[in-house]
This record gives sequence, structure tokens and C-alpha cells, in this order.
Amino acid sequence: MNRINQHGVTTTAAPGQEQHETFTRRTAGKTKRYVQYDYRHTDGRLFTCVAATLEQCRAKRDCWMNKKQQAV
Repeated sequence: MNRINQHGVTTTAAPGQEQHETFTRRTAGKTKRYVQYDYRHTDGRLFTCVAATLEQCRAKRDCWMNKKQQAV
């Protein structure tokens, strides 16, 4: 399995590349599943987030990309 991080550094290097992996966290006796998501924009900038689902991560990415477009 490829990890999106090696030694604390992202392996998401190619422009337009996205990677994700899931992990679980136990808090107050409850186990929750999360997705860690990395996306390398075509301009070279890295977007990274953690959310409950991959769809939520992609929605956050899309919002980030829309804000970038408006700033140009």
C-alpha cells in the first residue's frame, strides 16, 4: 500500500495528483473513521485536509480551488 506521507513529507508530487488514506481514531470510547486527503494543484500548490468522507474532502478541495480562481 502506498502511503500519502513518508517520514512526515507528502508523496503527492505530480500536478493534478490526488491521494487519500483512511484512519480511525478512538475518542471517549467511540471509534471514528477519517480520510486524510492530499491534492497537488497544477500550479504546484498542495491542498491537504482531513474529513469524515472522501466526498467531504473533495468538496473542501473544490471550495479551495474556487477561492483560488476568484483571487486571480
